[in-house]
Amino acid sequence: MGCGVTKSDQFHKHPSKAVTSIKAAILIQRWYRQYVARTEMRRRYTWHIFQSIEYSGEQAQIKLYNFLGYLMDNFTPSSSERNLISHIFRENEVCRDAEWERYFCYKNIEVPDIYSGPHLTFPLSVEQAVGLVQAFRDKKQLHSRYVLQLLLETWKLLRMLPNINRISTCHSKEITICGDLHGQLEDLLLIFYKNGMPSLDKSYVFNGDFVDRGKDSIEILLILFAFLLVYPSDVHMNRGNHEDHIVNLRYGFTKEVLTKYKMHGKRILKLLQKIFSWLPLATVIDQKVLVLHGGISDSTDLSLLARLDRHNYVSALRPPKRRNTSSAGISIDSDIDEDWSNHKVFQRRASFTFPKPLGTRSSFQNRSLQDFSDRIKVNVEEELETCRRRSYTFNAGINRVEKEMAPCPSTDSVNSDNAKEEWKQVLDLLWSDPMTQDGCVPNEVRGGGCYWGPDITDDFLNRHNLQLIIRSHECKQDGYEFCHNRKVLTLFSASNYYDVGSNRGAYVKLGPDLVPYVVQYQASSMTRELTVRQSVGRTERSALKVLREQLFAHKSDLISAFKTFDSENTGLVSLTDWASVVESVMHLGLPWRMLRFQLVTCKTSDGMIDYNEWFNELAIKAPNTDNIEQGLLETLYRHRSTVETIFRIVDTDNSGFITIEDFRQTWKLLSIYLKMEFTDEAISDLAVTIDVNQDGNIDIDEFMEAFRLTDKKSRLERGRSMFMGTATDLTKLEGDPDI
Repeated sequence: MGCGVTKSDQFHKHPSKAVTSIKAAILIQRWYRQYVARTEMRRRYTWHIFQSIEYSGEQAQIKLYNFLGYLMDNFTPSSSERNLISHIFRENEVCRDAEWERYFCYKNIEVPDIYSGPHLTFPLSVEQAVGLVQAFRDKKQLHSRYVLQLLLETWKLLRMLPNINRISTCHSKEITICGDLHGQLEDLLLIFYKNGMPSLDKSYVFNGDFVDRGKDSIEILLILFAFLLVYPSDVHMNRGNHEDHIVNLRYGFTKEVLTKYKMHGKRILKLLQKIFSWLPLATVIDQKVLVLHGGISDSTDLSLLARLDRHNYVSALRPPKRRNTSSAGISIDSDIDEDWSNHKVFQRRASFTFPKPLGTRSSFQNRSLQDFSDRIKVNVEEELETCRRRSYTFNAGINRVEKEMAPCPSTDSVNSDNAKEEWKQVLDLLWSDPMTQDGCVPNEVRGGGCYWGPDITDDFLNRHNLQLIIRSHECKQDGYEFCHNRKVLTLFSASNYYDVGSNRGAYVKLGPDLVPYVVQYQASSMTRELTVRQSVGRTERSALKVLREQLFAHKSDLISAFKTFDSENTGLVSLTDWASVVESVMHLGLPWRMLRFQLVTCKTSDGMIDYNEWFNELAIKAPNTDNIEQGLLETLYRHRSTVETIFRIVDTDNSGFITIEDFRQTWKLLSIYLKMEFTDEAISDLAVTIDVNQDGNIDIDEFMEAFRLTDKKSRLERGRSMFMGTATDLTKLEGDPDI
């Protein structure tokens, strides 16, 4: 009808133009697909770098704790070395709850008139809980009197709760489940903004890992505890693997509390240790959905978990103590070390592996640390030859048999024949991760717990008449991920976890139909303003920066490996040999040939790489270190997170300072752990360098800041937790998987 020219007419009149347009469209499409593929590849290797760093840090913490536990088990109680670390194992803290309540009493703490933060009265009201959220949003701090009072009330309530909470959607119509928050208050505030604060009509389950890495862990705890007290039937909290005072030493929460509450921080931390041990282990919704932090294993039994004494597991990294009464009537702690190596669970897997026993406790009478160091070196050498697995972690004494000890009526769970089985069940529940293949194997990446497959999930769900497992524990780029035929849902609520733009956060809403409705978000306004390309680029730069530091920190191992390919000592290796060497030392499974463009610029015209010049490019010089022995300096770079953890263990009064003598003891302890010799002269030079005001004390924070490699602390470095190691480090006692 109309007189216009159609596209068909134009095609017939100008066929060459049409063909050109089609070719251009195909080229654009091909370019776009390549762009998307490259972007996705960058996202994946960046993610791989981040996760390798994070998990090897957890390995390092478990390995260090097992080493210290070995010292505790094999030194005499009166030895100075044992006294140096005994306080972290809480061996002498056998008190009644009433005695603890007197210790934590807040009534003698005055609130000054100038205090402008929130005031609390108990029982708490809804208005006070909401006011606490607003106060923390406004960067105010709760007074230590109110902190202790709030924590005491929380402790009393938690002691009344079962190990496994059982709740229903029929009352609230909808239950919201949140994953890891890791001290990121902005994520919790955004969840409350989008979803509403807890109420009688808005039930929440918070699935562990409230603390560490982020800067507002104590604020998150106080908010959640306040709502727990106001709505005890509508707010539920599960324990995570970071609700553990041993883990907190490394990942930042201990430091955060002591920094914010200098006067009463020690009491607050002690009370939080109690509270963490009383947090429920899991939540079951409508008898069909299990919510727990880490995961399951092929031996997970909900009926066993429901009846064990969860408060005995102050740290899930170590079996609970047996309490025995001496002739003087004093309660004494000792390990439950019955021989359980033939137990079916142990045959299935071992969350930790151990070197051969070094002898009985009596054989260590009057032995020095150096004697002990020499003994370890001889006995472990043979074991190292057969244990070349990435997950090797150092623990001790698993095959030693304790003499029979009379059980204490108040600790039946601890003294039962299946005490080790109970411990492993708790460990699996807090530390495990799912895998795609069938079976159940040791969690070789984290060093604790297990990996379980879809067959284990099916069997577990069938045995317990469940239909879905909701767990957290793993950061996911989209904030969530289904696996095992959508029968396992991983939920992570800390957005921008590794760096701004690295991942979204998510929470899940469950109605009576029990179909998960996932809500994603990103808390940082900066992230929302970035394009996909900018976001990937920013995250990639952050990961590569830390990766360069790791490469430089492993300089000695890398140069030694390069020289095996450089027999004529030219200082040059091919790209293929370079990639092979870096992977053999770092064991990260990264596409090194592709990463060469981001990591190496010093190559010759024929494509050879000058590895000495490469290290000059990577070199990062710390301030005021000219007079420090280079070997000691490199050791410090590689193991600085472990050094800080030991510092905080040695700092028994939590003052943030240690004496020069304690400083020497720290390095003495470290030298045994790393199987390295540090001369007294080198340690003295280091002490003089750090003690700038010459007052005879070492400021832990100043010490660590002086040797921080990055120019600006990134999110990756929060809590000084995420530093990677190599497979060689993990299978030898000569190294430790962190900088």
